Amino acid sequence: MADRKFSEEHEWIEVDGDVATVGITDHAQEQLGDIVFVDLPEVGTELNKDDEAGVVESVKAASEVYAPIGGEIVEVNDTLTDNPALVNEDAEGDGWFFKIKIADPGELDDLMSEAEYKDFIAD
Repeated sequence: MADRKFSEEHEWIEVDGDVATVGITDHAQEQLGDIVFVDLPEVGTELNKDDEAGVVESVKAASEVYAPIGGEIVEVNDTLTDNPALVNEDAEGDGWFFKIKIADPGELDDLMSEAEYKDFIAD
């Protein structure tokens, strides 16, 4: 498994070269409940770190999805459009949201390791 990092907004990011895959954490999907709609960014969109990248809606709430790092959207997980429940089934796997070409790898240093994230959500 590639190196995973986590944001305080409950996104996970997995880096492969200069492209990172982003999704919401298992913890986040549990808090949201049954996910019924996912709004994804368009390929080619340039985002800065912490920009809103999309929206995930559940039967309980709508929540923004943020870019944990800046860069250009190079791919989105179109499967989620027809099957948003995939986020509930496999949030940290097949339920990923988008892939982003990393503008500044130094921004990764601001994110948490898996152990740090576990401590963060335990509080």
